[in-house]
Amino acid sequence: MTVTISFQVPEESLISLKERPESFARELQMLAAVKLYELGKLSSGRAAQLAGVTRVEFLMALGRYQVSPFVLDAETLAQDVANA
Repeated sequence: MTVTISFQVPEESLISLKERPESFARELQMLAAVKLYELGKLSSGRAAQLAGVTRVEFLMALGRYQVSPFVLDAETLAQDVANA
């Protein structure tokens, strides 16, 4: 099942960004997926689904947004360092 969510974007914003509505909508979808993944609210698979791309494409795209595909909390990182 797919749900459609809509909101208004001032035309001036699209002009400033030099974006067309269709490409801007796709970019917002990807940005939302990346941020929700970064916050730990979505897995990479679910974030990819939200972005409308494959999981591999999503993980490859994370670099463009300066988000690491590796999720480590401080405790796990400390354990890895201790084991190294």
